[in-house]
Amino acid sequence: MSRFKGIDYSYQPKSYWEDSSVLQALLRDVKGVQRRKMIIDYYEQGAIDQLDDTFLQSKLSDEQRQRFGQIHPSFMGGEYLPDCTSEETEIARIELKSTLADVISIRAKREGDEYVYSVVDEHGETYSLFTETSIDTFTLSELIDFIDYSEQVGGRSGGFSLSYNNANADCGLDRESLAEFTKIISDIYTDLHNHYEKIFENWVNKAKEKKLKT
Repeated sequence: MSRFKGIDYSYQPKSYWEDSSVLQALLRDVKGVQRRKMIIDYYEQGAIDQLDDTFLQSKLSDEQRQRFGQIHPSFMGGEYLPDCTSEETEIARIELKSTLADVISIRAKREGDEYVYSVVDEHGETYSLFTETSIDTFTLSELIDFIDYSEQVGGRSGGFSLSYNNANADCGLDRESLAEFTKIISDIYTDLHNHYEKIFENWVNKAKEKKLKT
């Protein structure tokens, strides 16, 4: 696993359900990509009390989803993810800059002495997981391994981190145009996004170096 300066790969939360900030509490299990962006924007502007409660719901009703979809198809991104159960929470997510802003959600629940992990999306795909349980919460390093070595059954190999970018690049798209196609984030592990920004930057640079050599 690549490691980058300024990132604490040993970070390990005491619990997946302990909010470290008001913003984390507001975002917990909110499924929609666009609604999450709006919550962050309003919160950072100190105007969260001006945001309609609809945007703060973990899930929308069918009628609400239809109204959002009429704005733009991308507003459906994440809204059709399966609901978290009462014992379950999202610990990280992969957001794709596809037409429908597809989302893959990584979740954990407590069963006895173990944490049990699952991955779901909006299309009912199945996934082969690097590990399915752990005694303690993941360190950041362990979460990255989980992301890098879990993959969609029947999909392209390469893990969650680069498989979607590689699939598009194999179809002829330029790597530079795909630099922000995959976004990997976590409200619990705040450095996760920083790590993968570096990974995608290196992925683009490798293509640039290859062009220079030829």
